[in-house]
Amino acid sequence: MARLQTSLAGSHCAFQGALGRVSVFVIYFPTKGIIVSQTSQRELGDTDRPIEDELEDAFARMIDEGTQRLHRTWREVLATGFFGGTEVAMGVLAYLSVLHATQNPLLAGLAFSIGFLALLLGRSELFTEGFLVPVTTVAAKRASMGQLLKLWTGTLIANLAGGWVLMWLIMTAFPKLRAQAVESATHYIAAPLSAETIALALLGGMAITLMTRMQHGTDAMVGKIAAAVAGAFVLAGLQMFHSILDSLIIFGALATGDAPFGYLRWLSWFGYTALANVIGGLGLVTLLRLVRSKDRLQEEREEADESHTGSDASKPEAAE
Repeated sequence: MARLQTSLAGSHCAFQGALGRVSVFVIYFPTKGIIVSQTSQRELGDTDRPIEDELEDAFARMIDEGTQRLHRTWREVLATGFFGGTEVAMGVLAYLSVLHATQNPLLAGLAFSIGFLALLLGRSELFTEGFLVPVTTVAAKRASMGQLLKLWTGTLIANLAGGWVLMWLIMTAFPKLRAQAVESATHYIAAPLSAETIALALLGGMAITLMTRMQHGTDAMVGKIAAAVAGAFVLAGLQMFHSILDSLIIFGALATGDAPFGYLRWLSWFGYTALANVIGGLGLVTLLRLVRSKDRLQEEREEADESHTGSDASKPEAAE
């Protein structure tokens, strides 16, 4: 009987006290002979993947989109990057206009969201948006490091070229914004290299990558638009350091001919800002997301290896 009670892990005891009869059920957990079953996430969700269903949906969206973006030709990379620069420049136009009228950077940051909405709806490319989706795709072995470098370098150059053209046009078309452009640009480029400016650049890279993560966390366009507006408010409204956005403001100031700095000074500022943006985006968002989805990422890598092995094995047969 004692063995039966221990195996069934149950016993019942009774106590008599001032408050009446109190029953206590004592549970025994034997250390041997019993196998404890654990329900895995594969059994709890709608899919058989090792992460939650919502994360699986977001992961699948990122891999599908990243694979397409990373397999673009040079022509497509440069074209989408150029469009990205011009669309961000339209956001800068809205930013400078509201800042000139109100001197309120928070309202101006909301106005800048026009640029991010154009990027979202126009399907163009921004350099700092390439820190989450493309990196995750390369980590999943769905694209190569060379393709990632092509996307980054081509998009960066095209963003700056497209933005420079549009900012020259904007300064020509809106002379009243010239003084504001010089003032806003000086705020960034005259800032000394310090812990504060590095932190602002790290947060700038994190903010834009977090916006990308939020947009890939939902299928609803309303949610994607909300993420774009929120990202613009935080990034531009709080005047974080962002290598592309702030460079376009600086280009506008240089186009006026009244800027107290030149392109060499911009290049020096751009170097450390872009580097800190990359570190902030990759280290504070992308890396954590990869750690969170480690098991799912490993499955994707194994599936990619199997598909490559299968394609390699079929080549000799096709040749025969």
